[in-house]
Amino acid sequence: MTDAVLVGPAAKLRRPDLSETRIRRRYAAERRFRLYGMLAIGFAVFMLGFLALTVIFQGYSAFWQTRIALDVTIDPAKVDPDNTRLPESLVRGDYQAVVRDALRDLFPDLTARADRKALGEFLSGAAGNDVMRMVLANPALIGTKQHVEVLADDSIDMLAKGRVDRSVPEADRPIKDREIAWFDTLKQGGHIVSTLNFNFFATGDSREPEQAGVGGALMGSFLTILTAILLSLPISVAAAIYLEEFAPKNKLTDVIEININNLAAVPSIVFGLLGLAVLLGFFGLPRGAPLVGGMVLSLMTLPTIIIATRAALKAVPPSIREAAYGVGASKQQVVMHHVLPLAMPGVMTGAIIGTARAMGESAAVLMIGMVAFIVDIPKSITDPATVLPVQIFLWADAPERAFVERTSAGIMVMLAFLVLMNAAAVVIRRRFERRW
Repeated sequence: MTDAVLVGPAAKLRRPDLSETRIRRRYAAERRFRLYGMLAIGFAVFMLGFLALTVIFQGYSAFWQTRIALDVTIDPAKVDPDNTRLPESLVRGDYQAVVRDALRDLFPDLTARADRKALGEFLSGAAGNDVMRMVLANPALIGTKQHVEVLADDSIDMLAKGRVDRSVPEADRPIKDREIAWFDTLKQGGHIVSTLNFNFFATGDSREPEQAGVGGALMGSFLTILTAILLSLPISVAAAIYLEEFAPKNKLTDVIEININNLAAVPSIVFGLLGLAVLLGFFGLPRGAPLVGGMVLSLMTLPTIIIATRAALKAVPPSIREAAYGVGASKQQVVMHHVLPLAMPGVMTGAIIGTARAMGESAAVLMIGMVAFIVDIPKSITDPATVLPVQIFLWADAPERAFVERTSAGIMVMLAFLVLMNAAAVVIRRRFERRW
């Protein structure tokens, strides 16, 4: 007897379940997609970590500086040419000469003029400044011998930090074999010391790497950002409140909103050209001053803060407005007393993010002259100044090996500031955020 052939619904029950196969394929595709996402995030984190470690490795040593410990005889004939012990005479003294003589006394066998000159180049051009400050503070030190740690030249600083490869041929090294031998002698005698580089945060730019610092750029950035935020924050918040709460919905406000969104994507160099043509060319404001830089950066941050403020205002639940209207509050009272305080975390977050973006801009301030070589630390918003991104740009273009270290250290300082700004935004949001 032959088996019966199933037809109709019974035959369908015997066929492979295609829905289960499709579900398995869909789950497999989701797992692959999730894996691709994890790989992408891992690659991004790896590249970010690699970049951060590279910058840290190249720049961490800039926070230390090499000094040479010497017993300096303060010769009256050299430090007090008028023999008056008055500050007017003492500031004209040749302190570099007395420090150089103290270094040469450690190598009495060097008699050749070329050797003595090469040995004197171990000292920074500012090595005598420490002795000068000591003498100005206490003129009674003239004629005595004092133990002083003076600043070393950048090439010696790189050698002390291991940035000079001794294994390469002498012709390919910035420091010759005899200079390395002198350095080893000084190090064995305890004359090479390493100290924290406080001057890196207290001094301005310099042609000599060992004397260059970010103090001037930090102050210039602070004055510029302060000017920008004082100008942009009130205007941005007021514009956002008007557009979101009071402005009628018509074609004019639509055009304004579109232009605000477009301004947020305009390259920063366009704002720099605007500042160059209008603020400097037409109004004649001081070139390279934090005042002009702050005004240009305020134009850049306006769209960012306006968009963030409007989003914060929209996030306030309608029930807050309805409750305020229900107790007889006016439109202005509803906005100023209820909506705006609840939206303040988002407003401040937008302001901090806009400020952090302005902190990292360089193209805009380059166009208004903040690229100049500034040695003095600015004291007001009208003094010539530079900002930290421009200072990093200038150091990156310098040929000396020590400026690579300074460049990476400047990047570390700027990244630390940006991290603090974004952390402050998170803290402010969590502190003032309310749940409904």
